[in-house]
Order: sequence, then C-alpha cells, then structure tokens
Amino acid sequence: MTPAALPPVFPFAALAGQPEMRLALLLAAIDPALGGVLIEGPRGTAKSTAARALAELLPGAAFVTLPLGASLDHLVGSLDLGEALAGHALRFKPGLLARADGGVLYVDEVNLLPDLLIDALLDAASSGVHTVERDGISHTHAARFTLIGTMNPEEGELRPQLLDRFGLCVHLSNLTDPAEREQAVRQRLAFDTDPAAFRARHADAQARLAAGLVRARAVVPTLPCPDAVFARVTTLCLAARADGLRADLVLLRAARALAAWEGAAAPTVDHVNRAAPMVLRHRRHPDTDTAAPPPPPPPAAGNDTTPSPSGDGQWGEMPPEPVGITPVKPLRPLDGAALAKKA
Repeated sequence: MTPAALPPVFPFAALAGQPEMRLALLLAAIDPALGGVLIEGPRGTAKSTAARALAELLPGAAFVTLPLGASLDHLVGSLDLGEALAGHALRFKPGLLARADGGVLYVDEVNLLPDLLIDALLDAASSGVHTVERDGISHTHAARFTLIGTMNPEEGELRPQLLDRFGLCVHLSNLTDPAEREQAVRQRLAFDTDPAAFRARHADAQARLAAGLVRARAVVPTLPCPDAVFARVTTLCLAARADGLRADLVLLRAARALAAWEGAAAPTVDHVNRAAPMVLRHRRHPDTDTAAPPPPPPPAAGNDTTPSPSGDGQWGEMPPEPVGITPVKPLRPLDGAALAKKA
C-alpha cells in the first residue's frame, strides 16, 4: 500500500508577523545546544506552522512530533521484544529522540506532558546525547535536535524547574496591527488555494534562508566572545536575579548564534541585548520588576536634596507639605505695680 503523500509545508520565508518567534527558531536551529524554544501563546498564532516550516530549512532534517499520550519507552527507546523472543541477541529499539537526531522535535501542549517525559526530553536537548538503561542493557545514541515546545498558558503552566531548562522563551499575542493581520490572512489563503505556486514564489527566499542556516551552523562554534560580551551577560543575568549559571551560558550561546546568523566576526554587546529578552523572560526573578531602584549618589556639593523639575532627587524623598501653625498670643509686659506685687 502506497503511503499517503505528506501535505505541503508553508514556507518559513512567507511567515508574517511574530518576528521574535522567527528569530528564536533560527537561533535554536543554529545552535541546538541552546536547549530549544518554548513558544507561549493563544491558539491560532501559527506556532505549529512555524515549527514545521523551520524543519524544512534544515537539509535532510526530520520533523518528529511527540504526542501527548506517548510513553517513556516511546520517547527514549526500549528493548526490541521481537528480536528477544526470537532468540536473537538483545537489541535496542530507538525511540523518538533518536529519530529526531539532526532534525526538529516538536511538542505541542508541552505543559500537559508528564514531568518524567519532559525531564528526559530536556536532558537530551541540552546535551545532544541520550543514554538509556533498560532490562540489563545500556545504549547511548546521538540526540542533537532542535526542540520546539508550544503551550497555551490558559491551559496550565510549567513548573519553574522545567521552564528554566528551555533555552529560549517567546510570548506570542494575537496580531493587532491591521496591516500585519491582513498580510497573514492573504498569505494563508494564497497557500491554501495553490500550494505549489505559492511555494514557487518563495523558493528563492527559502533557498537564501537555508543557505544562511548552513553557513551559520558551520561558523558558530568558532566565534570568540570578547570580554565586553561576558561583562554584559553577567550584568544582565545578575539584574534579572536568574538562578544558577544556565542563563549566562544560554545568553552567551544565543548572542553568538545571532552573530553567526548576521555574518559578524564575533558577538557584540548589541547581540547580547537583542537576545536577552528571549533568554531571561522565563528566568527573571518575579521581584525584579517591582523592586525599588537603588538610591542615586548624593549631590556633588552641599546637602541639598530638593528634587529637580524632572523629578530627580533622593530616592524615597517625600515632597514638602505645609504644616499647620497655631498663632501664639504675645504676652503683655507687666507694669510696675504688677512687678512690685509679684516681687
């Protein structure tokens, strides 16, 4: 029986809107060791469409989907019972992690997966290899894939320990710009009407994106990180009060991947600043947004703390308020007789 042909894939080059999501996906594809991308957003914001489109840009890449009902053996692999029952040697049967090697592993509604599966998934995504101990055998296989997880926050959140394991995080919202919204609808209707013609119109742009990814993936490990980049990464991660050092490492990798994508000889502070929101959004301590700013340095001369017209002055200083004063009736001077009597 001839397998059914796969439906055509919407081209990545034709995606409209959501620029941060597109950039995050490209960075994760350039350096899979980032730990993948978590895309949060409401339904209908092209999350799965973008994930499939990214896989098409990678030469020979597989697109593997992890279903919600998958078991741990389905994900990591297990003993081949058929071979064992037939009396042959014990043999390992690869799971979805092995099938996704070199490609894209897509998990929709990742927040609804059991924690055991998410742990195994994120371990493999960050290390690039996976070791399975099953029924007396040990097997290690390559698992270098680009992990893309999507979720709708209305359906539940990920635990912070698991959230931190995703390298990048993007928050999507509905398209509110009329021009972007209209363009997205026009693009989708044109694709559904004639997929072949639509893909042909974007073939050149797709080829440029694919070539750019190949080039960036080849050079990213060789790019040096200047001292200024390390310093900026440290400053941002400390300001975000991110736990551990994972945020620092991921931010350095993301800045380097962005530099490789843009053809720079080395990452710069600007690359760090542009990658930081995707890296720190889900790692930022909740108190950092509401913490009081530190007091400014004292005035250069004198002790004057009067606020300037712009509102500058000592932090926490209260504006002067009028104080009510009750007038005191002056005492009348005593005359001579009164003085003599008082004496």
